[in-house]
Amino acid sequence: MSIGNSPEDDRPSVGRALQQARLAAGLTVEEVSSSTRVRIPIVHAIEEDDFSRCGGDVYARGHIRNIARAVGIDPEPLVERYDGDHGGRPAPTPAAPLFEAERIRSEPRRPNWTAAMVAAIVAVVGFVGFTLFNGEDKPSNTAQVAEGSTPDKPAAEPTTTKPADPKPVPSESAIAAAPRDKVTVKLGASQGKSWISVKDHNGRLLFDGLLLEGESKTFQDKERIDLVLGNAGAIELFVNGKKLQDRFEPGQVERLTYTKGDPEAG
Repeated sequence: MSIGNSPEDDRPSVGRALQQARLAAGLTVEEVSSSTRVRIPIVHAIEEDDFSRCGGDVYARGHIRNIARAVGIDPEPLVERYDGDHGGRPAPTPAAPLFEAERIRSEPRRPNWTAAMVAAIVAVVGFVGFTLFNGEDKPSNTAQVAEGSTPDKPAAEPTTTKPADPKPVPSESAIAAAPRDKVTVKLGASQGKSWISVKDHNGRLLFDGLLLEGESKTFQDKERIDLVLGNAGAIELFVNGKKLQDRFEPGQVERLTYTKGDPEAG
C-alpha cells in the first residue's frame, strides 16, 4: 500500500492509512495488538488519529512504526506525516564537549639517577662475589665427576595425546528427522515478511508476531498445530518433514491445521 504517490490533499491520515493496511492484510485490532504489544485501546485511538493516549511524540512514533510493520507497510512516510502534523521532529540535543587529553595528563617524572647508580653498584658487587665463590668449589666438583661415570638418563617415554572425540555433524535441516509420534511444522519467510500466529492442540499460543524475510521457525506438538498466516504467499511451509507446494497468493490470509502423519490441511 502506498501513501506517498498521491497528492498531499488526497493522502489518507496516519490513522486512516494504518487502518486501511490492517483491513487489507486481513488482521483484527486484537491480532495487531498481540503482535506489537500496543494495547487495544491505543490501537483504536491511533486509527482514529487520536495520539493523546500514546504518552508523547516519542512513544507515538514508536507505535506508528510497530503497527505499520505489523500490517506490512513502510512506516517512514507515516512518521514524516505525523511529524508534519505535530510541529516537526525536535532538534537533537548537542553533545557535551570532550575533555582534552592534555588537561588530565600528568607531568612526566624525571629519572632518579642516584637510585640507578646504587642499583648498578649492588649488581656489580653481587656478580663478583658469586664468581669468586663458584671458582673455589670448581676443582672438587670436577674431580668428583672424573672418578665416577655419568649414569645414563632413561629414555623419555613418548607421550601420546588422545584425540578429541569428533563433534556430531548437524543435519542440514532439523525438520528432516521429524518424529512420527508428533506433528512438526516449519515456517520460512522466503518471499517477504508475514505476520503469523501458532497454537498447539490445547489452544496455547506458541508464537504470535512478525516473521521477517529470511527467518524461519519450527513448532512441534503431540497432536495438532493451528496456524494463521497473514501473508501466506510469502511463507515456505514444511509439515512432518515434507515441503508443501506453494498454493497461496501474496497478501492472502490463511487459517490452517496440521496433525501427525502425511501433511493434510484441516
